[in-house]
Amino acid sequence: MKNRVVITGMGAVTPIGNTETEFWENAKSGKLGIDTIKSIDTEGLDVKFAGEVKNLDIEKFLDKKECRRLDKFTQYALIASMEAVENAKLDLNQIDKDRFAVIVGSGIGGFNTNEKEFKTLHTKGIKRISPMYIPMTIINAAAANIAIKFGARGMCTSVVTACATGTNSIGDAYRHIKDGYADIAITGGCESSITPIAIAGFTNMRALSTSKNKTKASIPFDKDRGGFVMGEGAGILVIESLEHAKKRGANILAEIVGYGSTCDAYHITSPSPEGVAAANAMKNAVKEANVKMNDVSYINAHGTSTYYNDLYETRAIKNAFGEDAKNIPISSTKSMIGHLLGAAGAVESIICVRALNEGFIPPTIGYTESEEELDLDYVPNKGRCADLKYALNNSLGFGGHNACLLFKKWD
Repeated sequence: MKNRVVITGMGAVTPIGNTETEFWENAKSGKLGIDTIKSIDTEGLDVKFAGEVKNLDIEKFLDKKECRRLDKFTQYALIASMEAVENAKLDLNQIDKDRFAVIVGSGIGGFNTNEKEFKTLHTKGIKRISPMYIPMTIINAAAANIAIKFGARGMCTSVVTACATGTNSIGDAYRHIKDGYADIAITGGCESSITPIAIAGFTNMRALSTSKNKTKASIPFDKDRGGFVMGEGAGILVIESLEHAKKRGANILAEIVGYGSTCDAYHITSPSPEGVAAANAMKNAVKEANVKMNDVSYINAHGTSTYYNDLYETRAIKNAFGEDAKNIPISSTKSMIGHLLGAAGAVESIICVRALNEGFIPPTIGYTESEEELDLDYVPNKGRCADLKYALNNSLGFGGHNACLLFKKWD
């Protein structure tokens, strides 16, 4: 018999809030977290805006020694994990640590440390490279440090599926518990790659917005969209079997009822034009839940603000839902915070859970002009109250990775 899997804790570090509550409240009101880049010198770069984490006192959570030994993506993951564990009221002395898993990924890992050490190599020589360079940059650093922090001795792994990483991580953790291999897991995604080389790389492949107006830089599904805006942060969930959650008297926030994961097998950066595999990921998530497609009451779209993603994702939604697509409200959190890459699907999962809990759909801000084929309900500029039972989270990553999670309101 398969286990039911529920969410009992959440934590977030984002451009519009350094706790999951602050993040949600600002998302509800449509707050813009995109602004002039302050963490690096942007001279020579065409891109001037990003969704940076703001006013986060890292030493409030981690000591100075830890901070020196951890790249920012791992710092964000640890801080969000600490909030999620506290939010879950998890007594670490009362759980079986051997059945406590960690599945946390990142899209591109320790870019901040990479750039710093490359500069050291070229200016000071080989002997000056930090002995912590490798353990700071490897993508599994986040998951490993979380496991060390909380003594989780079950499976500890890191998913890397570009922009689908956060959603795939949660989905894989969900299956791990559903199939009986663990009782509880810390799962999600993290990213911090607002660096010159990352921005230059994405810019030169024409993926980033070069808008000179921060309010028009990330405008998913709008006719004038011209690329995504880089963001940073982390989203972490504590999930566990229903039996385990009830046994310890946990407050249940929502249930994960479906997960779909497919690949376009089409192109390394472009999504498939007709969105067949993406549509199948949505269908598979709904099928696993044993509900109908028209039972889905909200979709948190991947919605990156690139020309092709928003067009092809819209086609995929129409492919999956048919005529019902026009009746389902869809919004993109990236309009407010930019694209958190490997953390995107995780923070957007938090939005789905909160939307179900409060019966409120946050908006897609910056939307002013529609396009002929992009004719669905994108919840433009103002959020709305709604009777929600099932929320679907879409993540579509470079490499053709498609991941979808279906969440059910906990009654």
